[in-house]
Amino acid sequence: MQHDAVLDYYGRKLATCSSDKTVKIFEVENDTHRLTDTLKGHEGAVWCVAWAHPKYGSILASASYDGKVLIWRSQSTNSAPSSWQKIYDFALHTASVNLVAWAPHEVGCLLACASSDGSVSVLEFKDNSWDHVIFPAHGIGVNAVSWAPVVGQPQGSRRFVTGGSDCAVNIWEWSPETRSYNKATTLPGHTDWVRDVAWSPSVLPKAYIASASQDKTVRIWTSPSAGGEWSSTTLNFDAVAWRVSWSLNGNVLAVSTGENKVFIYKERLKGGWVLVKTIEE
Repeated sequence: MQHDAVLDYYGRKLATCSSDKTVKIFEVENDTHRLTDTLKGHEGAVWCVAWAHPKYGSILASASYDGKVLIWRSQSTNSAPSSWQKIYDFALHTASVNLVAWAPHEVGCLLACASSDGSVSVLEFKDNSWDHVIFPAHGIGVNAVSWAPVVGQPQGSRRFVTGGSDCAVNIWEWSPETRSYNKATTLPGHTDWVRDVAWSPSVLPKAYIASASQDKTVRIWTSPSAGGEWSSTTLNFDAVAWRVSWSLNGNVLAVSTGENKVFIYKERLKGGWVLVKTIEE
């Protein structure tokens, strides 16, 4: 079973991962794709893959049921095709790593990892070496993590949101003084596992976070400023809400649910959210 498929920044490479413990790399050209590499190294199903910004090279992260996060890099020359090498093996989590997400490239080469062991780790590549911070985030498992955009944030700030099996949505901020991530706020309201979270990449003055839950709701959280209070709008569905994804301009939200449907919502000019399209898979 395939679990994730992600195009790189330029849309020329496609990475997929599946229950067969592998990551596959495809070259994409027009309407065709060609398998070029199969990456082996995980010992369990691979749930998630994520491309780093090309500023840091052709780098891919993968997260697995085996509790590991692997970092891969493509080496290529003009005379030889690309070849992939595992450059980092992070194995401090004690349960499945469910999702990994790269930070905006402006704040550094940072990767956040959400694990069923209840902790979040943040890996950082700096000065030719990898460092990490790991901390407890949700009591009975972390299912998702999403970074805040740089636009509208204080310079150098690092913030992300997590969703957990404890029904909570937590926002975390980096403290340079203590060199740790501290919980800034908890957004309450869900009554079952939070399956996914997504911080809008909006360049608008407002900040938006969407959270999808086993309780068959999606909450859209809105803050008028970087440090303002959060208010929420609730969207109700007939099945579990699995994933949420924002458009690049940050005011259109896609929601996928357990009934094999995708719902597209758009913000009204006068406030509130309206369903503009339903796609049946």
